Amino acid sequence: MPQINTTGDFDTEVDVLVVGAGGAGLVAALAAHAAGATVAVVEKHDRAGGNTALSTGSVPGGGTRYQAEAGIEDSPERMAEDLLRQSGPHDAEWLTRQLAVQSAPLVEWLREDVGIELDLITDYKHVGHSVPRLHAPKSRKGQDLVDDLVRALEEREIPLVLGHPVEDLLLDDDGAVSGVLVRGDRVAETRLGAPNIVLAANGFGGNREMLREYCPDIAQAEYFGAHGSTGEAVAWVRDLGAKLENIGAYQGYAAVAYPHGSITSWTTVEMGGVLVNPHGQRFGDETIGYSGFAADVLANGGTSWVLFDERIRDYVAGNELEFRELVELGGVRTAEDPRELAEYFDLPAEALAATVAEAARDAAAGAPDRFGRSDFGFGPLQAPYAMCRTTPGLFHTQGGAAIDVDARPLRTDGSTIPRIFATGGVAVGISGRTGGRGYSSGNGLLTAMGLGRVAGAAAANVPLPR
Repeated sequence: MPQINTTGDFDTEVDVLVVGAGGAGLVAALAAHAAGATVAVVEKHDRAGGNTALSTGSVPGGGTRYQAEAGIEDSPERMAEDLLRQSGPHDAEWLTRQLAVQSAPLVEWLREDVGIELDLITDYKHVGHSVPRLHAPKSRKGQDLVDDLVRALEEREIPLVLGHPVEDLLLDDDGAVSGVLVRGDRVAETRLGAPNIVLAANGFGGNREMLREYCPDIAQAEYFGAHGSTGEAVAWVRDLGAKLENIGAYQGYAAVAYPHGSITSWTTVEMGGVLVNPHGQRFGDETIGYSGFAADVLANGGTSWVLFDERIRDYVAGNELEFRELVELGGVRTAEDPRELAEYFDLPAEALAATVAEAARDAAAGAPDRFGRSDFGFGPLQAPYAMCRTTPGLFHTQGGAAIDVDARPLRTDGSTIPRIFATGGVAVGISGRTGGRGYSSGNGLLTAMGLGRVAGAAAANVPLPR
């Protein structure tokens, strides 16, 4: 529970204090600094990044100048329609529309004002998007995005204090948040004060108890997200009376390479690949997305294999560094006959061969198959075939505190909790009300960085145009 700071004394005070140094916190600090505030960032771990560092660094922007230059017609309205179509039932549709409106200015600000390397990805649209609108580092590694953001903080001389865990919020005599208490095994107890505090910590993906309470269908999946996602900041705002929205939503990943631990790029599926269970059989429509399909894998044996072909393997490896590294490490096997792959992976040979034949017929037919899938990318799979053993995983949660247009947490009666702002895994996300099926590619970074910019500017008392 937040503690009363009866003395009102602080070791250090700034205009805006940011808790958490993932993409949300780093962007919030940059936005607050750009608005003229003095800012500091505290992070409990010894390096910045959070889940942003583990992502592909893809930030969606609807109607950016880079899309226009590439001849791609897009708009915030189209982007919002796409995201809401994917998300389904929702506690915060208004936020989806607000972030869609602010998405192009966000991407252009990051690239042109902050100096972040972000290029439009034109070779695929990815889950939930009707046109290419993801902007990412050339490497498509989130760590490169984080490195650019940290460099931008250094250039602006914004203090970034690592290895300093915030144990709790501090309240003044009137019960309003006035600062934070930093305390840990390797740091002296410190009280940091600020009139406005941005809570930009990760969610609760690493907290099994909270997962069982809020996201039971994915609670048994292996967690592959940032170690800092232990849910304390969500608990802080909940204890202050914040209403929780979309709290059952999360980003899963149906195909984490086993035992390598890197993702088996979902582009392999979008280009025509399929997933099979331990019986060598398909078990659903893979095109619902890598997040939504994770629960299906859990319900069908908990282990799966992604089956594609050498043509798809080479295409994806030529565009995505992480997948290319997986191939180079031997995580993808190839063979002329699917029975050879079945023997290697200890799957029923005839069942796998029948699955390949059926998928080829379905892809050639062009009509929805028995699972409802109608998009097979490059068409029927061809020999040589390729295969990777995978496991479903949880990457991060997508629900949190209800907020207003300036990212201030809201109580159940609709009133704002003063002097704090929520973003990152602390705030409500835009992936719908329950489960992983509502997740569109880039939703995590759009919410983190989009709301980070909103929260940072509002905390500096210079809200963004709406």
